[in-house]
Amino acid sequence: MVHRGITSFLQHDTPDGGPASLAQALDGRVREGELVERRPDGAVRCFACGHRCLVKPGRRGICKVRFNKDGVLQVPAGYVAALQCDPTEKKPFFHALPGSDTLTFGMLGCDFHCGYCQNWLTSQALRDDAAGVLPTDVTPDALVRLALRQGAKLVGSSYNEPLITAEWAVDVFKVARAEGLKTAFISNGNATPEVLDYIRPWTDCYKIDLKAMDDKRYRELGGVLQHVLDAVRMVYERGFWVEIVTLVVPGFNDDTAQLRRAAEYLASVSPEIPWHVTAFHKDYRMTDPDDTSAETLVRACEIGAAAGLKFIYAGNLPGRVGRWENTYCPDCGDLLIERYGYVIERNKLAAHGRCPTCGRGIPGLWC
Repeated sequence: MVHRGITSFLQHDTPDGGPASLAQALDGRVREGELVERRPDGAVRCFACGHRCLVKPGRRGICKVRFNKDGVLQVPAGYVAALQCDPTEKKPFFHALPGSDTLTFGMLGCDFHCGYCQNWLTSQALRDDAAGVLPTDVTPDALVRLALRQGAKLVGSSYNEPLITAEWAVDVFKVARAEGLKTAFISNGNATPEVLDYIRPWTDCYKIDLKAMDDKRYRELGGVLQHVLDAVRMVYERGFWVEIVTLVVPGFNDDTAQLRRAAEYLASVSPEIPWHVTAFHKDYRMTDPDDTSAETLVRACEIGAAAGLKFIYAGNLPGRVGRWENTYCPDCGDLLIERYGYVIERNKLAAHGRCPTCGRGIPGLWC
């Protein structure tokens, strides 16, 4: 769902004050891209996402919002299309400042075209004629001031694919960091080493959607499985705080073999990476599968535990998945953080992030 609940402090605009197509509106809100290699023939190679588009003059990348103008890569800047301040657990980050809020902003465009996208109005802009939200002009300073007024502890880039608007996210995150805020990418994980190195100095947390463990399924969504698997390892090795989400879709990725491969792969990177398995509901163009049952999520959690993962969570069905909403100490079993949906009902972890019973360190950002 796209949220615009706190954008009234901003002003909608279109170029020259008159009617304009969405593409014209977006093309007027750009700056020169930094994740690029310029070529002698005027084409540019973009490194913002795993597609690594070669974009010729006058053409757009797969994302539709990064384009080549006279041999210069132009990238989105200076606006938001979705904006909301809500619980950090909703991103979802369960090991990052529990009980805090994150001011989350999004732009337009995506490098995937998932049929079940809940943010399709923003992500599929310029690709689907029914999608598109007017841009709202804003500066990084204004976004950070809003975050502080709202009492947020983090600023996050989401609602579209933030990698394709990485330059703008970094502009915002530089200001946020200077004000003592943490920062987060909520991403599909179709990353490159170049974009991860570019955002790393300014980004604390990184959420990756691991959508399936079948490359054919990934290609149906517009991606490549290996790119995302590589990104999980690269994000972890670069020291971001990383949490992984798999939206469990009946008939698409809910078979035991795929869930086991996902859990085993994550455990091979680190058994302490949190894995969220969340419930699908009918949305956008995917209306045939049934909504995910609580029993399916519990089965996925049990598969994750059998693979050796220490922190597994079932989402989107509060009160129906038993212990899998909570955080427990992997060593002594003590209940550390009790949740109901996005609400923290009890938190026994001190700021240093250690189990008060046995002293085990619990990975995450706790202060």
